[in-house]
Amino acid sequence: MTDTTAPADAVAQGDAHEHDAPHGYASDKAAYLKRMRRIEGQVRGIARMIDEDVYCIDILTQVSAVTKALQSVSVALVEDHLGHCVVDAARQSEAEGAAKVKEAADAIGRLVRS
Repeated sequence: MTDTTAPADAVAQGDAHEHDAPHGYASDKAAYLKRMRRIEGQVRGIARMIDEDVYCIDILTQVSAVTKALQSVSVALVEDHLGHCVVDAARQSEAEGAAKVKEAADAIGRLVRS
């Protein structure tokens, strides 16, 4: 099993990549936050279902819905990153563009494995 805690820990601790420019999702930030709050509510609902001894298949159905919702957010973030951050880096220099493409490919790889 792959350890996926390092990237989340890095973000939580402020060790994430620093950027001077706005992030690719900046123009849709409110929509992303709304989607994540909805997903958060779904996850809390799943916890409540478990606490209330709801039928396993019903819980699994909700887990599947949350998983699909997170995948949708991930795909949108990848698209925003490619269209904004990678394109901007490529405009700066070939080396910066190549580094951003590698970073994006690594992130996509983690998403595919999860």
